[in-house]
This record gives sequence, structure tokens and C-alpha cells, in this order.
Amino acid sequence: MPNEPSIQAKNLTKKFADFTAVDNISFSVNRGQTFAFLGPNGAGKTTTIKMLTTLLRPTSGEMLVNGYSPVTNQDDVRRSFGIVFQDPSLDDELTAYENMQFHGVLYKVTNLEKRIEDLLKFVELHDRKNDFVKHFSGGMKRRLEIARGLLHTPKVLFLDEPTLGLDPQTRNHIWSYLKQLNKTEGITVFFTTHYIEEADRVADYVAIIDNGKIVAQGTPKELKKQTKTASLEDAFLSLTGRKIREETAGAAEQMRMRHRLWRR
Repeated sequence: MPNEPSIQAKNLTKKFADFTAVDNISFSVNRGQTFAFLGPNGAGKTTTIKMLTTLLRPTSGEMLVNGYSPVTNQDDVRRSFGIVFQDPSLDDELTAYENMQFHGVLYKVTNLEKRIEDLLKFVELHDRKNDFVKHFSGGMKRRLEIARGLLHTPKVLFLDEPTLGLDPQTRNHIWSYLKQLNKTEGITVFFTTHYIEEADRVADYVAIIDNGKIVAQGTPKELKKQTKTASLEDAFLSLTGRKIREETAGAAEQMRMRHRLWRR
């Protein structure tokens, strides 16, 4: 069913000691939807993605990804999504093919060689499959990460700042792949970006988070109408303000320091 929720979050909260990174948020993403999760630095976007993808346990609240709980059904959830992290996660000392092969073995992908070949052709890297990733440009690495994230045929693809630092031509190229996937395979795309014009152009639905709380949700058109603005970027600034978030960045850094301490 096209309107069946692919991702659900209800009263989701994550605290690190006295810092609340995500504060009682609720949203739903329909299957096959392209969903943009927008917010200033330190607003809670990455923390939310980490909870949905089993990397962080919520303090309270409920969430489902493809009908499974990331808290109690971690293996089922992990098998059902692909992810492209904000920070590079490829092994630079392996070739493009070896990076794909390693991922495929971990996920026990059937017909692996054919799947790798098809995806490398899809992102136009098949002719570079035997080249070491350390020689790839930033755009090529992003395309390879997307191909790797799709290798096990996930139902949801999480993208945390997938086009950060890329030139406009490469950004448009990557989104053309993703829009094609969304159209042909019905894959749900959940992404964050600081390029608000990207979300305005490609997102079916948008949620804006600020200081850990969702301050607005709707289609780009609805959010522009609500704020009486001409662009999603202006709507975003109307809802979150124009001031640079030095205090928010400080709080986020405190959160990271505490998290590093707890992992030792």
C-alpha cells in the first residue's frame, strides 16, 4: 500500500546527562516517500537518524522502521535499510569492487557479482571498479557509498548530508540517481541536508527540527504557504531564525564529549 508508513516515531526523546538532543518528537514517513529532515547545526538530526538505525538507544518514546523496532528487533531493522553517513565510511585501501564485495558478504547478498555490476553501472563507476578508492574524487566516493547502501536491496535509504561539499553538477547527478530509484523501485528516502534548495526541489514531505523539537511539518508548498515565503529556505529561516547557533554548537560539542567518555 503506497500510504503505509515506512518509518514512525512517537514521542521520541534522547538525553545525554542534562542535555536533551531530541525532545519528544513525532513524525511518520510513508512508504516510497522522499522525506527531508531539516534543521540547524546541533538541532538533533543526526541523533534521530542514529536512533532509527539502531546506533543509539532512545531515552523514551517509540519508533518503527519497516514495521520493526530499532530497540528490540535490531537485526531485522538493519537488514531493511541502507545508509550513507555524513562522514566518509569507505575503505580507501580497497578498490571500489572490494568495498562493495565486503558489504555484500556481511549482508549475505545473493547473486552478489551481478548485483555489484548492476549498481556500479547505475552510478557510472563500473569502469573504475578495480581502482583504489583513495584515488576517487569526493563525488565518486559519494556515488560508491550510495551504491553500497543499496547493495542488499533495502526498503529505506538513510542519507545524512549526502551531497555535503560537492559541486552543484555532482549534487544534481546524485539526486538524479536517487529520484530514479525512488520512481522505479519505490524505495523510501530519508535525508538531511544543509542545501535547502535540494529539499525544496526533491522532497515530497519535510520536517524541520530546531533545538531538539520539530517546529513544522508539511510539503514544501505547505511550509512556504504557512510562513508566507517564496522559497523553502526562507520558510526554514522564518521558523528557525537567522542567528548563527554558537550556543547550540557548544551544546552539541558537550554531547559529543560525553558520548566519547561513555564509550571508553
